[in-house]
Amino acid sequence: MTRLSKALNAWQTPAFHAVLKEEIEHLDAGFLPLQQGLSQSSHANVDKLTAMIISVAEESDCLRVKAGLFYTGISAGCSCADDPTPVDAVNEYCEVRIDIDKQTAAARVTLLAEE
Repeated sequence: MTRLSKALNAWQTPAFHAVLKEEIEHLDAGFLPLQQGLSQSSHANVDKLTAMIISVAEESDCLRVKAGLFYTGISAGCSCADDPTPVDAVNEYCEVRIDIDKQTAAARVTLLAEE
């Protein structure tokens, strides 16, 4: 379980959005549903992830965050010597909901379906 302690500690301060954005961008890529969020490629490239905070709502037991994630993906070929398919990065974007428990700072991430 991943914890977003810095963001929870910054809740209701002017620094909250910046702290939350930074914590999301430094999460282990395996914790985020980047592979499932692909729409134009077949493999998520997590070398450079940028988060955008869309909204934050306070619930009785958690902070509910909607965030957009910008990253790249690739459509890998067969890796044969004569494979003409270039391995170019494609821009990807997905939206997630992050629930941060107000007692423990434990975070749960859910991929949001495209509208």
